[in-house]
Amino acid sequence: MDRRSLFGTTATLGLGALAGCALPSVAQSGVKTPFNVAPTYIPIVGGELMFPVRRIYCIGRNYAAHAREMGSDPTREPPFFFQKPTDAIQYVAPGQVSDHPYPALTQNYHYEVELVAALQSGGRNIAMASALEHVYGYSLGLDMTRRDLQRALGDQKKPWEIGKSFDHSAPIGPLHRLAQTGHFTQGAIWLKVNGVMKQNANLNQMLWSVAEQISKLSEAFELMAGDIIYSGTPENVGPVVRGDVIDCHIDGLPNLSVKIV
Repeated sequence: MDRRSLFGTTATLGLGALAGCALPSVAQSGVKTPFNVAPTYIPIVGGELMFPVRRIYCIGRNYAAHAREMGSDPTREPPFFFQKPTDAIQYVAPGQVSDHPYPALTQNYHYEVELVAALQSGGRNIAMASALEHVYGYSLGLDMTRRDLQRALGDQKKPWEIGKSFDHSAPIGPLHRLAQTGHFTQGAIWLKVNGVMKQNANLNQMLWSVAEQISKLSEAFELMAGDIIYSGTPENVGPVVRGDVIDCHIDGLPNLSVKIV
């Protein structure tokens, strides 16, 4: 289910009723607009609450073996981040295989499975020791990538946003509150394509922990409630084509499955 269909219904998904997407009325906000733009929400497990997404941050090359396969030296590279638009979210309900559209302009479409942290508060220059206090919960996500466009633009010393920040490029499962899961510092993270294991690692292999990511991000941006962080992918990223089924797993979270169409 993509974001547009998610907000086009008021049906219950078993995770809570979906909130409406209308903006506040003119009487409430005092702002007049020519049309309404739907906000982005992620269902929260265990009730009717929806998590409002403010920004999507992603960290690059956060597992040493993945950094090496992308041509970097992980021992010398500080963390770096990029963003996706909030409407890149494609919500994927547990126990379902959701259709995921193969995007335009690419012949080399890659998967990247990641732990996603969702923030309930933020600030600037957050100390690492207190960084996890800002986490509301966690989810499982995919950072889908038009790898050929990313590499071509990188070779030209141009921004490679078009390779990362496009429609449906951020599939994600439901959000689990911290009280339900605790923090994720270790545990299996894997991805299969058509039942064949492709990525297989442990969360404790992250170069930069979630706490460190929050702290470093807050040096460059004022983090706020509603921000989510895709925390990096293990090695063995690779291509998928139409008809392929991707299955993702992190210990302690429901699996996420999509079919490329």
